[in-house]
Amino acid sequence: MLKVWIVGSEGQIGEAINEVLDPLEIEVLNTDKNALDITETDEVLHFGEINRPDVIINCAAITDVELCEKQPEEAFRVNALGARNLSLVARKTGAKMVQLSTDDVFDGLAQKPYTEFDNTNPKTVYGKSKCAGENYVKEFTHKHFIIRSNWVFGKGNNFVNRVLEAADQGRALAVAEDQYGSPTSAKDLARIILHLIRTNEYGTYHATCQGVCNRYEFAKEILRLAGKEEQLNPVPTSQSDLSSARPAYAVLDNFILRIIDVYEMPGWKDSLEEFMKEKREG
Repeated sequence: MLKVWIVGSEGQIGEAINEVLDPLEIEVLNTDKNALDITETDEVLHFGEINRPDVIINCAAITDVELCEKQPEEAFRVNALGARNLSLVARKTGAKMVQLSTDDVFDGLAQKPYTEFDNTNPKTVYGKSKCAGENYVKEFTHKHFIIRSNWVFGKGNNFVNRVLEAADQGRALAVAEDQYGSPTSAKDLARIILHLIRTNEYGTYHATCQGVCNRYEFAKEILRLAGKEEQLNPVPTSQSDLSSARPAYAVLDNFILRIIDVYEMPGWKDSLEEFMKEKREG
């Protein structure tokens, strides 16, 4: 049985992994910030040495872009040093390491989707701290999977749930039509993580659902699936309600997944439809 340590287990990706894994095949160690502070090196090493996981999945991060700008030291402490500490455990115990990352490691100025071979050039504190986390993982472990995704939605605070909340309150929404990405459900991200950890295909991956849309188109599809007809206004990011300072063009090309033919992500509309169906039934 594989022993998997999920760090940040109460976040949307951590929760999704717990939902889709097979408990008969995987023994789970769940920790979140209340149980274990990943910025405390000795505490992390002690936990790792006692429990000796086969795989460490780091879902823990400060992802609030505006909070990272206001508190850069805390952003780097969690997003960079936290990843370093977990990497030290992975190296010491021989565990595989999964580091969740983001499109924010790029500048968002490209005219075509970013591949894993494009140079990173983060513009936000969030992006810079996540890029630093990636670099620590590469430096301290060789058995690693760095997985970049974008526009992730699951349980908790995310774009889908904020759009639905505004619709329930009858609020008209101004939504960015100049931000592009590939909406990806936390469950589909969890599925590819669980697939990769059983392989030796180490390296950096882009893993987003297939297809591209802007935020306005994404919001329209959310409301359509929810059977709601609230007013949506397409606007530039500077005037939008739900979009903070993110890369304008956040499209990732799942290049490595395609060329090694290891896993195929579903289309974003299918992924969103599954999520909305579960919300209705939940």
